Amino acid sequence: MKVALAGNPNSGKTTLFNALTGKAEQVGNWAGVTVDKKEGEIKKNLNTSNVQITAVDLPGAYSMSPFTSEESITSSFVKNENPDAIINIVDSTNLSRSLFFTTQLLELGIPVVVALNKSDLTKKRQTAIDVNQLSELLGCPVIETVSTNGTDNGLETLISKVVEVKGQTQTAPFNSKGVNMSDKKSVDEFDKKRYDFVKGIVAKVEDRKVISNVQTKQDVADRILAHKWLGIPIFALVIYAVFSISQTHLGPLFADTLVGWIDEVYAWAEGMLGEDVSPVLTAILLDGIIGGVGAVLGFLPLIMVLFFLLALLEDCGYMARVAVVMDRFFKKVGLSGRSIIPMIIGTGCGIPGIMATRTIKNERQRRTTAMLTPFMPCGAKLPVIALFAAVFFEDAAWVGTSMYFLGIAIIILGALIVVRITGETHVKSFFIMELPEYRIPSLKRAVITMLSRGKAFIIKAGTIILLTNAVVHLMQTFNWQFEVVSEGVESSSILASIASPFAILLIPLGFGVWQLAAAAITGFIAKENVVGTLAVVYGITNFIDTEEFVLLSGGESVASVMGLTSVAALAYLMFNLFTPPCFAAIGAMNSEMENRKWLWGGVAFQFGMGYVVAFMTYQLGTLVTTGALGVGFLPGLIAVGGIIGTVVYLMIKGNEKADQSIGISA
Repeated sequence: MKVALAGNPNSGKTTLFNALTGKAEQVGNWAGVTVDKKEGEIKKNLNTSNVQITAVDLPGAYSMSPFTSEESITSSFVKNENPDAIINIVDSTNLSRSLFFTTQLLELGIPVVVALNKSDLTKKRQTAIDVNQLSELLGCPVIETVSTNGTDNGLETLISKVVEVKGQTQTAPFNSKGVNMSDKKSVDEFDKKRYDFVKGIVAKVEDRKVISNVQTKQDVADRILAHKWLGIPIFALVIYAVFSISQTHLGPLFADTLVGWIDEVYAWAEGMLGEDVSPVLTAILLDGIIGGVGAVLGFLPLIMVLFFLLALLEDCGYMARVAVVMDRFFKKVGLSGRSIIPMIIGTGCGIPGIMATRTIKNERQRRTTAMLTPFMPCGAKLPVIALFAAVFFEDAAWVGTSMYFLGIAIIILGALIVVRITGETHVKSFFIMELPEYRIPSLKRAVITMLSRGKAFIIKAGTIILLTNAVVHLMQTFNWQFEVVSEGVESSSILASIASPFAILLIPLGFGVWQLAAAAITGFIAKENVVGTLAVVYGITNFIDTEEFVLLSGGESVASVMGLTSVAALAYLMFNLFTPPCFAAIGAMNSEMENRKWLWGGVAFQFGMGYVVAFMTYQLGTLVTTGALGVGFLPGLIAVGGIIGTVVYLMIKGNEKADQSIGISA
């Protein structure tokens, strides 16, 4: 059997999918988390039949008449893929909203089983729902479920009922036969009748206790956390606390243990190879693969603690309040309120964040959001942030926090620029989002999220990063005549000859050496490669020991070997964070933008923004700290002037186009 899971956004649909299949798909308290259909087999302990059942998690939808592209996925799958049954997830705390979609599903003729989800919350609120009468009025089975509860959750009953209805023809108590669906007035009138029908059902089956004149604890919390001014400093404090715990206090405790294990593996491998093995092969295996990959994996505990804390914030309902706080700013710069959601998702990984832009209906806003979402630091960039915070700023939590808020500032500035370039300055955006209830976050779900993201990080370290580090070490070991480069003359290597021309362009930014240029280049394959490549080219295996930061050869600090001042290190960090993302994320941009002009314009914009931000950070920072401008100021100023001049020219052209369109419409 193939069973579709369909329901409104924020009805607990993906949580139910995870409970039924044992998968760990991303769960969030907002619409647009599921941006494509996901498949999984129903767990055997829930499926007592001999039938293999595949569940398909569909994006949240309010109607079978698609308004956004993710609703189109749901609508087309249900209508065209002929599932054997539909599990309609209904939020039992909001029947009047949820049942509109239910009545549309019942018209399709496919057997429907209603999962009356969040039943625990309904009982907690002293709301009584007559399940038997609801089933009779809808003409389909209704099962009470609690997708967040491991026991007595109704899931086994739900699956047995799904098997039972297979092959049956679903009847609809209310259908749209005879309605001219191409006539908007007729459709609107019919939808009003459908709403009245739903209200009639709710009035018969629901006994809700409503105290409208009492301010709840949630109301009090929202007045503070979602306040238009207080919300921003509170968000800053929350993110600062998250980074402080993960990067300074709790994370390093686990990281020290992991680094000790990696050092033991290094020593074991070194002993196994012995002295008879080629020094080149030994160096590639030890320094290139074990050392490079180990340097990246050393940050895994810090990242996993960070993911765990962010998962708790999402699950408790706080991140939805952040979306509300930022909405007013995003609307003013021509973005959709829905643009916030891809950017929050993008803090985990930029690829699903970019894919989530398909929830935005306006084409220009969708493409702009896809272009700007990578400016939010994703999980792959966290090792880079952690490295530079540790080496140059004594593990200061403000480094990571400021990168997130600088990313938001760049997004707002970028949106202003893009809306001027495109000339679409008069597009209104409407954002409606149901705020979920605050709840005690699930430690189990947070751990599952942490482990799934940690697993993805380890797989990437064992494949892409391992291969990249091996290639980097080979290129550093040999010259173009494939002769081994002598120690001290690595500048004649293949790697140095490729990276050196790019290093010249980076001199005005404070890091114009081939080693740092090579690390930035490999970062476009995967941002974690920045750390791995730095470990290989400088021969560093321990980035975690914040007291020492010593080389294998001993003695010299990492900071002095890199030859960077604190200001130049901050500029290098920003350059890697705010230039284009990895190739996979660029591929996602291409898929969502569906326009090569927009894609290459977006990549050029990201390069320009990263270069300008790094230049200003290095030059102004050097001027403040030393009283003099940094190296390469004049050529850098010319380059930055050219970038800014191009942007200003395009903005002027965009304004002219906007004025012409206004004149035509007038």
